[in-house]
Amino acid sequence: MKKIILSILALIFYSTGNSQELTLPSFTQYLADNPFVIAPSYAGVGDYAKIRVNGFTQWVGIDDAPQNQSIAADLRIHNQSGVGLYLYNDKNGNTRQTGAKVSFAHHLILDKAMEQFLSFGISYNYNQFRIDIENFTGTDVAVTDDRRLINHNFDIGALYRKENFYLNFAVGNILNKDIDMFTGIEPLALRNYQVYTGYVIGKNSGRNYEIEPSMYFQYFESDARSTTDLNLKFRFFNFDDYYWAGISYRFLNDQLLEPLNVGPMFGMKKKNFYVAYSYQVTVNELLGYNSGTHMLTLGVDVFQGISNCPCTH
Repeated sequence: MKKIILSILALIFYSTGNSQELTLPSFTQYLADNPFVIAPSYAGVGDYAKIRVNGFTQWVGIDDAPQNQSIAADLRIHNQSGVGLYLYNDKNGNTRQTGAKVSFAHHLILDKAMEQFLSFGISYNYNQFRIDIENFTGTDVAVTDDRRLINHNFDIGALYRKENFYLNFAVGNILNKDIDMFTGIEPLALRNYQVYTGYVIGKNSGRNYEIEPSMYFQYFESDARSTTDLNLKFRFFNFDDYYWAGISYRFLNDQLLEPLNVGPMFGMKKKNFYVAYSYQVTVNELLGYNSGTHMLTLGVDVFQGISNCPCTH
């Protein structure tokens, strides 16, 4: 009975705090120097090809808790365009999502001297949502037919950058889902709206450190739920290498002082190799039953200098 109660609580908080069907949960993957995972407009920002492999295990200690593995890669093509690919596998109990996003972005130079740029991006999304009926036992064996749903959709985004400031607006899953094959009461509107903004203090100042406060806002149209991440990162440079540490605080927007997740993160880049780790505590009824959420990111940056266009910086 205890296991059943914990599983129900986990499903409720996973759905309320982080995700809904056909929308992947966003934790702190984007803070591991990889904002492309949340917005197609970041594809090709950087004069190199960026590859990031990410894995997280949520609520360690609870059986069948959510797990996610992904790989993201983006690179510059020509001087002012970029492409990206995102592959993922997401499992929560007996439900599973797998799929891919293919992205294209174009970057405009508004003012070279002021380092002012405007980028537009679009992603095609392929998502397969499946119930693992082969894991059912007891009375559940009555469910014998394959419970699988494939969805095709698109994300769009726009990114504005000026010197040390950035602001990105994105809309995910812009098309409605056209079928409801499970219950007859599923939400057909999967759109979610996202704002990601921040400012890098100390950038291009000649100092060996930077401070980067940022905010990530998400609004889900189907149930009017919204969340906000407040983040703070410190980055320290040693020639071309750097080390960073930070903290992230996520909350429902009607519960500012009752965080969903809070925790530290840190990472480093040594030559072309990148590693980062994030730990989050889930501050709700599950706190006493798990040891938190752990996330690891490994990466590599290759083909340095693939473009000399100023909008890559």
